[in-house]
Amino acid sequence: MATSVDILDVRDVRGNRSAIDTRADIVHGLSQPAGKKWLPTMLLYDDLGLRLYDDITTEAPEYYLFSAEENILKNKSGDIVRTMHAYDGGRVTPGEVVVELGAGSLRKTSHILRALSGLVPTTSSPAPVNYFALDLEKRELDRTLSELSKSEVGRIIHRKVSTKGMCGTYDDGLQFIQEGGLGSLDGGDRLAYEVSASYKLNKPPRNASPSGSSGSSRTRTSDTETDTDMTSPSTPDARQPLHILFLGSSLGNFERGEDVKFLRSLPIRPGSGDTLLLGLDQDNEKSKIEIAYDDPKGITKKFIMNGLKAAGRLMGDENLFDQTKWEYVGRYNEELRRHEAYYKSVCKQTIRDPSTQAEYLIDSNELVRIEVSHKYSDRDVYTLFTEANLRPIYRWLDSASQYSLWLLECPQFSFPLLRSPALPPASQDTSPFGVPRLSEWQNMWVAWDFITQRMISPSMLFQKPIDLRHICLFYCGHIPTFLSIHLARALNEPDTEPVEFKYIFERGIDPNVNDPTQCHPHSEVPTRNEDWPLLSSILDFQARVRQRVLALYADIDAGKIVLTRKLARMLFMTHEHEAFHAETLLYMLLQRAGTGTVPPSGFSPPTWDVLAETWDSAPPPKVARITLGPATVELGHDDNEADDDSTDVAGHTFGWDNEYPRRVVDVSTFEIETRPITNGEFYEFYKEEGRDIVQFPVSWIEIEGEVQVRTLYGPVSLHIAKHWPVITSFDNLSKYASVKGGRIPTEPELRLFLDRFDCGYEGGANIGFRNWHPVPATTGGERNEGKGHNGGVWEWTSTVLERHEGFVPSRLYPGYSTDFFDGQHHVVIGGSYATIPRLAERRTLRNYYQHNYPYAWVGARIAYDARK
Repeated sequence: MATSVDILDVRDVRGNRSAIDTRADIVHGLSQPAGKKWLPTMLLYDDLGLRLYDDITTEAPEYYLFSAEENILKNKSGDIVRTMHAYDGGRVTPGEVVVELGAGSLRKTSHILRALSGLVPTTSSPAPVNYFALDLEKRELDRTLSELSKSEVGRIIHRKVSTKGMCGTYDDGLQFIQEGGLGSLDGGDRLAYEVSASYKLNKPPRNASPSGSSGSSRTRTSDTETDTDMTSPSTPDARQPLHILFLGSSLGNFERGEDVKFLRSLPIRPGSGDTLLLGLDQDNEKSKIEIAYDDPKGITKKFIMNGLKAAGRLMGDENLFDQTKWEYVGRYNEELRRHEAYYKSVCKQTIRDPSTQAEYLIDSNELVRIEVSHKYSDRDVYTLFTEANLRPIYRWLDSASQYSLWLLECPQFSFPLLRSPALPPASQDTSPFGVPRLSEWQNMWVAWDFITQRMISPSMLFQKPIDLRHICLFYCGHIPTFLSIHLARALNEPDTEPVEFKYIFERGIDPNVNDPTQCHPHSEVPTRNEDWPLLSSILDFQARVRQRVLALYADIDAGKIVLTRKLARMLFMTHEHEAFHAETLLYMLLQRAGTGTVPPSGFSPPTWDVLAETWDSAPPPKVARITLGPATVELGHDDNEADDDSTDVAGHTFGWDNEYPRRVVDVSTFEIETRPITNGEFYEFYKEEGRDIVQFPVSWIEIEGEVQVRTLYGPVSLHIAKHWPVITSFDNLSKYASVKGGRIPTEPELRLFLDRFDCGYEGGANIGFRNWHPVPATTGGERNEGKGHNGGVWEWTSTVLERHEGFVPSRLYPGYSTDFFDGQHHVVIGGSYATIPRLAERRTLRNYYQHNYPYAWVGARIAYDARK
């Protein structure tokens, strides 16, 4: 049975200042001008408030948030805890910690605790899982924990999951964890956790983000190289996992922007297996939300009005706020997507502080805000998570699709939004597709190091996962060499030593060329493994080249070097060149996944059966095919290299030569599928009638007679991946489309479709390493204005890459496009799950591959000529 001994008063960590802080907040809120007064939401959750809230959840069915969340937990808690522990192979790590913020009655939590105990094969003392309920009132914690221990769930979890309490605010609990308070419970510091950013705690993290430096040293043994220390990006400390539960849509009580800061403050270590289970209410209908916060029985009203007594108590007089002079007003603000709860003064009155005698005048009918509850659209959610540097692992919806539980982690690396809502207005004048910020380089370096140093095993360095490509080691040297050459040219400085790298790594068989007879003149590369430079030498060279980039940005900031468009163009080009090659290297590695390629560690691996169940149950699009046109479509933009002497850089958008100039194209009426061709559809055709028409995609593999789909985690059953877009060559997809009575859309047609229906990175598109595999395409409903995503692949067009009117070859990289005006390459647009947002979100970007090239992550949808 839980007793007061099992409840930690974490308020002591902060000098027991919580009550003082809340009183100060009351005074501050009442001091605001008329129409802007507020009281702290915390007032609602005293002993009586917690019991009244419990009454709301049990006696007011209109308050759907609780029942919807309970519905998910009751039906999916087993899947939730398995996915929560996927990083550890679905197993509990002895000593792991689960902390619930604002635990309340524990009614919903009991489902999680029961499921957690199911992962523990045998009982032990101490129990391997430590659950801590954090809440404001010690007496309520003692009551709810005691009741839990006496219940059936308490008997089931006994000696499998220990249950304790933490009494304090969110800040109190986070501070306690950050400062190692949990470690002191078992005599060590194993359970000390650090925040990834500060939120009122004013204590910077020590290891909040992975290092972008190169710390690997390898020595050659015969024809291979051996790792002696792979440390980039940094590996999380070998400590017990921490799982945080933040249920009840409590995050919605924070202001927009403050919710981001709070999430960044959580002590979730990057790439560690730590997780956050977060409940969020969706942007449902106004009437549904308003009655949820104003039930016919008036329980919510009692709950809100009790906050006035709590405010008076903290001010020194429980009856300071005469409830006969106040009314509860609740309303849903559709523009801000939040429910607002107010106290309305029914008369003109004065509140006098018993301690200071300060007076606060309240006008008749004046509103004093006590609570807001923000609702989250999909765009809100993905913006929030990206800003908070959190990666969604999985999303569970209740049976009515009105409420979401999200499982999140802090990944080893991620890419920020192109335009942050937190940026000051002046910075919004800077083009997101202009000169890369230094932080963009640092993000790219961490991603590059992760791929090259964490996913390529030593035995694979000298392998060619794809014929006619280079060995993996080549790409480690090519990227810094390319960058060094262009830095030297732009700055009129010598190349970075050793200059011999220039002749090995400058160029090679081009990624876009699949036929050796079409290769262009390139530098010779070594034919024997022993003639290649050591990886340690390459990484030393890479570090020196990166240091030159850092120095260049420092000189620009200091005014020592004038930033012209020419210099900015060089930085744009070399940055995006690295991003393109990261994806190239990954689709090469895909061909050895399961037999040599190392899966992406530091990211929670997929729980395939859980994902497949959700994908199978998702409803098909309401409209499978739509009609578009006639219309005009704008392609390209005006980025003329003839203007590169200009110092007008900040607002300028750069692009590759085939994006220039801006042009307008007429598009006739056509029809187009709302989702790309899937693995399942393509396989059914291949199996039944298509073996003599289409080829077996290289993205598939046959193992013991079963067709499986390649992933970077190894092959998975076609059943798992049947809803994913199929990845194969243009020729393959064009033949399939033709049999189905259609064709592959032109570039203007596909551009028209994507402009209207693509949800983008902020809307949840599967780009920028949001996942390490494709997912089923989505089509948005009315709530999302029909906007969805294509599942995480580029898309083929039937448009051949060729000269268009006004085309001018790049001066900086003359062969970028012109080398491929051979009639064999087709334009692809969009981006894959490994395409950084800077590329995938620039609507003018045109990538290209040879029509018979099968390896790149490109799919297609079918278009049809308009019906006569």
